[in-house]
Amino acid sequence: MDMPDYNAPLLAHVPLTTRERFRAAMPITRKWAYFDQAAVSPLPEPTRAAVELWLREATEEGDTAWPRWNRELERCRGLAAGIIGATPAEIALIPNTTTGISIVAEGFPWQSGDNLVTLENEFPSNIYPWMHLQQRGVELRRVPVLEGRPDRNKLRAACDRHTKIVSLSWVGYASGWRWDISQAVELAHQCGALLMLDAIQGLGVHPIDVRASGVDFLAADGHKWLLGPEGAGVFYVRSEHLERLRPPQVGWNSMEHRYDFSRLEWKLRADASRFEGGTYNMAGFLGFAASLQLLADLGLGPQASPIESSVLAFRESAIEVLRQRGAEILSPTVPAIHQSGIFCFSIPNVSPEQVRRVFHDHGVVVSCRGGGIRLSAHGYANEQDLQRLEEAMERVRHS
Repeated sequence: MDMPDYNAPLLAHVPLTTRERFRAAMPITRKWAYFDQAAVSPLPEPTRAAVELWLREATEEGDTAWPRWNRELERCRGLAAGIIGATPAEIALIPNTTTGISIVAEGFPWQSGDNLVTLENEFPSNIYPWMHLQQRGVELRRVPVLEGRPDRNKLRAACDRHTKIVSLSWVGYASGWRWDISQAVELAHQCGALLMLDAIQGLGVHPIDVRASGVDFLAADGHKWLLGPEGAGVFYVRSEHLERLRPPQVGWNSMEHRYDFSRLEWKLRADASRFEGGTYNMAGFLGFAASLQLLADLGLGPQASPIESSVLAFRESAIEVLRQRGAEILSPTVPAIHQSGIFCFSIPNVSPEQVRRVFHDHGVVVSCRGGGIRLSAHGYANEQDLQRLEEAMERVRHS
């Protein structure tokens, strides 16, 4: 299907806004109004270039290019640390969020009778690693959530002196409800527990300073709001907790003398990289470094994020467009501090699957989640994308 070009020309003599600079780096916008960022991110142009360079070098140069790749890995680590206010020594490069959560789940010094508290509506990645502990005598407590909005009092009431970890998603993958990080940390610490933050649906949009806020552990795959390829993500462990976690798997790359393969001596690396174990998804992490650099260049950091205002403004505009055309917003109405780039809606008498198909045929990409249609737009979405959304809604009404 031929798609009209909805990109307004960017005039070289006109100063570009954050949204325009962001959009210029996203080739996806030439074809699609892409509102599925909470599923899998399209890759920015710099990320594609980084992966293509790796492919050419891997094909033509073999491991003679490995020293450059290794330097890029460490640059990736430094960029990730800088964005969240950590030190590079507190960052492990991991393949996905599940791995980061599992490092805590399997590495923490649990005792029989301990418990872990989380929410009932968490994504499976923040449930199954904790369920796996039940055979070791660790209780999993799942707190009910009404209409997508967690009740802090109920969560606090579920904790007791045996609660060791409170594990929460920064942003709900279906509801879009976002925790105030300081409140989440305070809740866990008041109970004498540590906070494990699944940050995959917030990191890349909202600022977070893990050191200042007191977050204990954080995990996020890079393939959503961080704009990276699948299979490349980050795990943060607060430096004072490093020795509390027993690495659930170790390999040559876990050791201080990792390049001396003949030296079989147990001496773990002195920082979070001990959790990395073996070889890396090199293409993924080289691409991820380029994505993180783009976000940093756009102003994302631990104290500020120009991207956040773009995302939240687009969210409000999209909700208004949908409501005017008869949609019901399923996500809770909340103050801006609890809003994110995610919300769900429904159209009366039309199945989510049918809406998704009609939207797709008109060049608008969404997902079916939370009993309805999930719209998740990053900071490069603009007025032309809203126009596409309006047109797609008209198609649904007449389908």
